[in-house]
Amino acid sequence: MTVTVKWGKERITFDLPPPHTPLLAIRQSLADYTHLPPEAFKLIHAGAVMKDDAAPISAYGLHPNSVIALIGATDPRQPRATAQAPSQSERSIIATIQTELHAVRTSLSPDVDSFLLDPTDQREHARLGELLLQSLLRLDGITAEPTWEQARRERKDAVREVQSMLDRLDNAWATRTTTAPV
Repeated sequence: MTVTVKWGKERITFDLPPPHTPLLAIRQSLADYTHLPPEAFKLIHAGAVMKDDAAPISAYGLHPNSVIALIGATDPRQPRATAQAPSQSERSIIATIQTELHAVRTSLSPDVDSFLLDPTDQREHARLGELLLQSLLRLDGITAEPTWEQARRERKDAVREVQSMLDRLDNAWATRTTTAPV
């Protein structure tokens, strides 16, 4: 004894609960399945909108093999982004972050390490500091949606790494200038 819910082109089949079950139970199950908030969609059966979540499903004439239409704000044909599978846009943002960080690691990190061994060249300090600041500004310009946890984490880690490199550079220069004879 099942009921079918049509959601776009998708068909969701579930067991028909007892007649005294409130509509809210079905709405919550569908919300869990679709990842939509319960208030974000309407349920329609036999041409009538099922509005009263406290009413038993028998009040709506649901019976085995009934068909309910779920009308929601999200198109079921679009893949849902999850923590395990970032959306295409999120993957693109992550790739941009990783490209920036790779450029810093390969082109600036060796120069910073060399400078730290002998922090005496003011022009080199200024050059490296400027390039690291430019990298931080590029990372700062990357916008990740609040729901893109992986992209936000990647950006945060990249900013920390570049900022740490800049801090080491500036600390070496400050130490050199405060300990150098006048």
